[in-house]
Amino acid sequence: MTNVQIEISDADRERFVRQARREGMTLSGWLYAAACERLESRQRAKPFASVEDVTAFFRACDDLAGPAEEPDWSEPLRVIEASRADKVAGA
Repeated sequence: MTNVQIEISDADRERFVRQARREGMTLSGWLYAAACERLESRQRAKPFASVEDVTAFFRACDDLAGPAEEPDWSEPLRVIEASRADKVAGA
């Protein structure tokens, strides 16, 4: 097994330690898990190689199931307008 030494600010160290404790881990274990998680997420995401890849991606997105019709926005708009009116009246 190899040891790795890094330099971080005292403030970052404290933040990392607190989070590691919340997750029931040591600082070393938490840093290792965070590095593995980052590496895994970066390896899954691959950039588009061509315009055709981008086009295929958006076609696949279009094929995903979604609502049959757009939601009715009248109620949310009414709530937004009421909130705006309250802020103007209270300001």
